[in-house]
Amino acid sequence: MFISVPATSANLGPGFDSLGLAIDLRNEIIIHPSKSLFSVTKGEGSDNARIRKNTLFMSIFNEVYLKLTGQNDTFRFEFLNRIPISRGLGSSSAVIVASITAAYVAAGKSYNKREILNLALKYEPHPDNITPAVMGGFNVACVDDGKVYSKKRRVPDYLRAVVVIPETAISTAHSRTILPDVYKKDEAVYSLSRSSLMTALFMSESWDLLRVASKDKLHQVRRMKQMPELFDVQKTALNNGALMSTLSGSGSTFFSLCYKTDSAKIQSALEEKFPNFRVMTRMLDNFGVISKS
Repeated sequence: MFISVPATSANLGPGFDSLGLAIDLRNEIIIHPSKSLFSVTKGEGSDNARIRKNTLFMSIFNEVYLKLTGQNDTFRFEFLNRIPISRGLGSSSAVIVASITAAYVAAGKSYNKREILNLALKYEPHPDNITPAVMGGFNVACVDDGKVYSKKRRVPDYLRAVVVIPETAISTAHSRTILPDVYKKDEAVYSLSRSSLMTALFMSESWDLLRVASKDKLHQVRRMKQMPELFDVQKTALNNGALMSTLSGSGSTFFSLCYKTDSAKIQSALEEKFPNFRVMTRMLDNFGVISKS
């Protein structure tokens, strides 16, 4: 049995907790029936004892599998992690989505993606990462009465994601503590208008106004102040042809969207200016979670 889940970039500037897209950087899990529970972890986090235990994955998998089958069967899990951990690329959401999907596959049960998405909401109350992890592509999502309502748009092949990944992690929970409990009306209108415009631009594949649409006054600048060099990352990407450049989730990764023809120039400029950060160019992902039994 095989499960694969993409990385995600959420918020995309003004789309706080509502906008996100999938990036072709995938975690993979291979599952075999076994006489005892056993797991092997390779890639990101494999040198961290806490990550190697895969506690979140195991607890969700076991809970869902038991509900589906009424049994406590054991399996061998082989994890290949490519998504950086605690860097704003949806690593936790990938684990949640993968574990639920894996439970269905291991139980021999069919599933639809909307079902997986709504189950994932129990473990992650914000839909901006879990939605593209499940669906792939660009997604706008909201939660109403305990369900995720979302709309997906495929992202064309001529676009690329250039991501800058600092070595320093930023905790999502901690980064939320620096945000105010009350916002000014003009701040809310500023970001709401740009989030709406960005959704329209993605849905119509119109990229010329993304630089304007990706500006935000709710969370992005406040979070970037935790790592001031990110302001320079953003400026460098935009000056070298990025269509938009935003904090990925709560950070510390910075996400830039660009045309394929501009990606090498942008990556080179970022690597030259920020030699201590990882910089990579990836395709966007339109498939979301995939599985094979």
